[in-house]
Amino acid sequence: MIKITGTLINYYFHCKTQCWLSANRLNLEDNSEDVRIGRVLHEINEEKSKHAEIALGNVKIDKITDEYVIEFKKSDSDPKAAKWQLLLELYTLKQKGIEKKGRLEYAEKNRQAKTEIIVLDDKHEAELLKIFEEITALVEDKTPPKPIFKSKCKRCAYYEYCFI
Repeated sequence: MIKITGTLINYYFHCKTQCWLSANRLNLEDNSEDVRIGRVLHEINEEKSKHAEIALGNVKIDKITDEYVIEFKKSDSDPKAAKWQLLLELYTLKQKGIEKKGRLEYAEKNRQAKTEIIVLDDKHEAELLKIFEEITALVEDKTPPKPIFKSKCKRCAYYEYCFI
């Protein structure tokens, strides 16, 4: 069975081709400026925090407090993907007997930072289990889905693979 990580959930919502490629170990992100910026932001937030990133099973939690699991994002360009990544983290903790609320924190450049509160309820949990099945079926397919060009593709680490 495939290990569904926060990154894989994020890619699933962002781009099915990217999800398949990453799950099948075709990693082109080491050359991506956006990925480097995201990693630096995570490191900065980790240094500021008493509670550094925590690896728990298939997920990495950016920060945890008494009340919240906090996920840091450099922008709100894909809030649905970020939301489901955080819901996976909340679900993973719940499986260990720890129930928390989630907080998405977007570090917007040239704008005021944004925060969104996320709660794992029964409806989200059922939908998350369905998403697990969909991701598993997607990545177990022999070939990646055909890429669908969108304007955001130009900034993707997989752009050359998909379109050149």
